[in-house]
Amino acid sequence: MKLGFVSDSLGALSFEDMLDHAARLGVSGVEMNTGGWSTAPHLDRAELLGSSEARARFTGAFRARNLEIVALNANGNPLHPKDRSQADCLVETIRLAGALGIKTVCTMSGLPAGSPTDEMPNWVVSSWPPETRDILRYQWEDVLFPFWTGIAALARENGVERIALELHGNQCVYNVPSLMQLREAIGPVVGANLDPSHLFWMGADPLQAVEALGEALYHVHAKDTLLNAPVQAVTSLLESGSLMDIPARSWSYVTLGFGHGEEWWRQFCYRLRMAGYDGWLSIEHEDVILNSLEGLQKSVALLKAVMPVAPSDFMPQEI
Repeated sequence: MKLGFVSDSLGALSFEDMLDHAARLGVSGVEMNTGGWSTAPHLDRAELLGSSEARARFTGAFRARNLEIVALNANGNPLHPKDRSQADCLVETIRLAGALGIKTVCTMSGLPAGSPTDEMPNWVVSSWPPETRDILRYQWEDVLFPFWTGIAALARENGVERIALELHGNQCVYNVPSLMQLREAIGPVVGANLDPSHLFWMGADPLQAVEALGEALYHVHAKDTLLNAPVQAVTSLLESGSLMDIPARSWSYVTLGFGHGEEWWRQFCYRLRMAGYDGWLSIEHEDVILNSLEGLQKSVALLKAVMPVAPSDFMPQEI
């Protein structure tokens, strides 16, 4: 496996300073945010799409530090009923990946409105009342399937081999079954970006998800979640409070090791290897209490201690 981080983890730094820290931390690459829910502080899509010289400077900055571009990340809601810009970002990101020779694009499935006349996304997490079935049918059959059929074709045209969908709340694809449902309809260009932090707060087990995904596991985000048991006991894990008020929330995104200890992350890495995954672990720092650089340093140190790097070479002796 290889270790990297998502560029927005150090979003307050310049592009060059962010890469300098990546080299100093000893990671192998950086996953670059391109837009969507990110302001993309380290990357100008229009400039890179329009200029081969700009692309050469961009990739040269990585090579100069012996770093790789892990993937391009266009996280957001490409099916937002009132905001076409997030779908445009995904389309441009796929074209940019093709121009840069990058094979993996990380994004999300999108979440449409509940009907053609609605104006806001609608996330259905219950089978009752019965109109929820009508909402899901509309979202999947009328919106999701046609959109992703076109995106899959665009990916093939641009040499993008893997679209890694993050299993994320407020998206049609948020767990293993929904990922497999879309993958079955669209084909193997669609796979999973497994981020344990989201499965924790939705009550799923990331260790079991690794096995269930199998060859559909295309990418891994390393992010932790603190489950605040005293608050959870009276509010549940359905949490709509401010992300900035960690003490009041039933769950929050935290630095690796502050929600689940080193032993859990050791088991996670081993399960990934058991499932045949030998790709990237891309740290995504979203802890609002710890300093970004400090949190990233701690996360890198934890994963370096537990993640397998070298290929297996042990064989029982013949006796």
